Formats: sequence, C-alpha cells, structure tokens
Amino acid sequence: MEHAIDNNLTELWTKALGVVQTEISKANFITLFKKTALLSLEKNVATIAAPSSMIIDLIKKRFLVLIKTALEKQTNHPVEIIFIPKTIVTMGSFGEKAAPLFAQEPNGEPTHTSVVSPVYNYPQRLRVDYTFQTLAVSSSNQLAFVAATTVSKKPGTTYNPLFIYGPVGVGKTHLMQAIASEMHKTDPRKKIIYCTSEEFTNDVVESIRSNQTQIMKRRFRSTDLFIVDDVQFIAGKDRVQEELFHTFNILIDKNAQIVLSSDRPPHEIKKLEKRLSSRFSGGLTVDIESPDFELRCAILLIKAKKHGFDLSMETAKKIAENIDDTRLLEGALLRLITESETQGKEIGSPMIEKVVGAGSLFKKPVFRIEDIMREVCAFYDIKPTQIKGERRNASLAKARQVCMYLLKKELRLPFTEIGNILGGRDHTTIMHGVEKIERLISLEKPFDEEVREIIRSLRA
Repeated sequence: MEHAIDNNLTELWTKALGVVQTEISKANFITLFKKTALLSLEKNVATIAAPSSMIIDLIKKRFLVLIKTALEKQTNHPVEIIFIPKTIVTMGSFGEKAAPLFAQEPNGEPTHTSVVSPVYNYPQRLRVDYTFQTLAVSSSNQLAFVAATTVSKKPGTTYNPLFIYGPVGVGKTHLMQAIASEMHKTDPRKKIIYCTSEEFTNDVVESIRSNQTQIMKRRFRSTDLFIVDDVQFIAGKDRVQEELFHTFNILIDKNAQIVLSSDRPPHEIKKLEKRLSSRFSGGLTVDIESPDFELRCAILLIKAKKHGFDLSMETAKKIAENIDDTRLLEGALLRLITESETQGKEIGSPMIEKVVGAGSLFKKPVFRIEDIMREVCAFYDIKPTQIKGERRNASLAKARQVCMYLLKKELRLPFTEIGNILGGRDHTTIMHGVEKIERLISLEKPFDEEVREIIRSLRA
C-alpha cells in the first residue's frame, strides 16, 4: 500500500520546519531543507525525502537531533527518522509517494524489514551505503574485513561471536552493517536485529516498566543475526547485562550469529560481568586501527564517488594529510563539495586550506574522553562519580553541562554517546545542556573564561 503525502503531513512538516528555521542560519535552511518533504508518519517512524544523498548526509550529521526534537514536539510522542533521496520516490497522480515502510506479517504486525531501498527492503536501522563494496580496506582493517565477510557467508558456524573493537571513526559500524546487508541479500527471510547498547538498554528497561519482558525476550531471542554496537556502555548495568547474558546463550545454542563492537577488548571493559566478558571472547576478537594515509585517500575517493563528485588523487592526498579520523574525513569532504558547488569552482589548495587547514577544526584531538572528565572535575573540585550521578544541585549541574559541551565541541561525539558516558542520560538532555553552555559563553565573559581555562589545561 502506498502512502501519498496528505495535507496533514504537509502541515506537520511545515510546523516542524518552522522550529528548525529558528535554530539554524538562513543559508543552511534554504540549502538543506527547502526541497524536503515528509512522506509518511507510521508506527512513529517518519520518512523524509530530500533532493540527494549528499543533502541527506549533511542533514543527518548536523541537524538530525534538531529535526527529531521538532517532530516530537508536534506529535507529542517519540519519533524515529528515515531519509530517502527523491530519486527513489515515485510520482503518482496525487503527488509524491513512498514505498511501504513496513512489510506485514500474517498477523498484521510490522516486521524488521522497514527502510525503503531502490533495490530491496533493508532491515530496520541499516544504511544502504554501508556495504562491503563501499568499504576501503588496508592493513589497518584487513583482518576485521576478512572476518566480517566470512561471517556474512557462514553465519553462526565460523566466528561466533565476532567481537570488533577500535577507536571512534575507524569503521566498526560500517563493517557490522555490511555483514547484515550481505546476509539479508543472501536470504531476505532471515531475521536481523541491529541496535546500539543504549537501545538494547532502553528496551530492557521499558519492558520491565510495562510488564512486557516476555515480548522483549522473544524479540531478541528469535533473531538469526544479532548486532550490538558500542556494547561497552552496558557496563555497570546489572539487569541489562543479565538479559544480554541469557539472550547470548540462547542465540549461540541455536547457531544464530552474534556481532558486537566496542572501543576496547572485552577484558578491558570495566564493570562488565566476567561471565559476559568470557562469552564475548569466546569467538573471534579483532581490532581495527586508525586508518593509514593510503586508506584515508581511498576512503575520500570512495565517498566522493558516492556523492557523484570527481575528486582527484592529489586533492584526496592533501585532505588526508591533515585528517586521520574517518568521520571527520567525510565531514571535510562534504564541506568541500558544498563549497565547490556553491562557488562553481574546482576544489583547489585555497579551498582546502580554508576548510581543512583552518586551525584545528578537523584535526584529531590530542586528548581523550577521560582527559576532559578529569580536567572538568579538577576545575570544579568534584569527583567523576558525582558528574555521572543523579544529584542536580547547581554546582554539579554546571560542571556536568560543561563536560557535555566539551565532549561535543572538542571531541565531536554524538549526543547519544555523551549521554551514555555521563551516566545514561537522554540525548535531549545532552543537547539542551550543550545549548545552555553555548548561551552562557556568549553572554557571560567570566564564564567564557572558565571554559577557556579548562580547554587551556587540556591542551597544555
């Protein structure tokens, strides 16, 4: 069944865009949002069409949380967002239409096959561009790549579980989603679940709150491929670890494939139960190192091709020399493509210098999450346990929000990840905390100096 854009959807999207417009520059709004459309809103999943994959990537990287918040404000309930390029939206006699969001089981319940694709339906939450074919491979990720492709061809029989670890931005998520994509292409009937540790945690907590634990158990324990991203964040959460432990055992017993990712190997995850650490290590554990120069060049060329942009090898080299984080590579590339198309000029040294070489905007930070936590706690004379805790007195709240701000601005971490770091807080709490600190910095010079002093200590 196709879903035409109706007046209610148009009105809802207009109101949501009104909220967005007040939060961003006029140039960004016109460039990124003017030609977008809300195609459908079903089962709390909003499908939004945008002119191109490049626009979608820019919106997702910079304004996804803002859009989600704006829609939730209008609908008064949580909303998940799916973007599709207008090239895969078909034209009907009543306007633009989108393919069905949900395949239906015989009982009418939605399956996990939900994201619109021009070729076939993808399992929920998977990105159509995260495949083995779009992943650049070199010595830094070759072992992980071979292990992942092997698992995708022989799920549940070779490396089970497959545990992939490495720092932020090296391609762990891409590799795991490529496994799911390949497995789904081989047999679309297989049930696949991809989730972050935060989403798994939320499902466990919500099932307990609503007295529906059996439904939750059946969902996770009946899958053929179970992927958990950033599993380190379940550390210290006893009830969640217990549920994952039992789910793990049942899936292994039925030869279902399990794939996990973390920023460190299992034995280094603090407050992780030994029985879980042992099971995580029971298959194959592989690490992915930061991409070397050659791999960074290859990534840039692949990403440019994906966006339909002709990037020369020399230009790729100049960018790769300045950036060694995969996510930042694509961010810089998208900015350069936008600059090039806006100005009608080829990407040359002056443009690269402006976007990539201007200060430390795209330089890899020389400090870690732990460094920021330590410096903030030392400056405000509090303990790390307090900054992650539930107490909300003025001094603690201030230090906590400064920490949110620095984790976002200095390390460019996603709001969700910052929330996990700071005791499992909701992403909207982090977003508001960052915004509050930004306002205070602009309005109060003494407070601006406080934050600058912490940054100076970090970089000393």
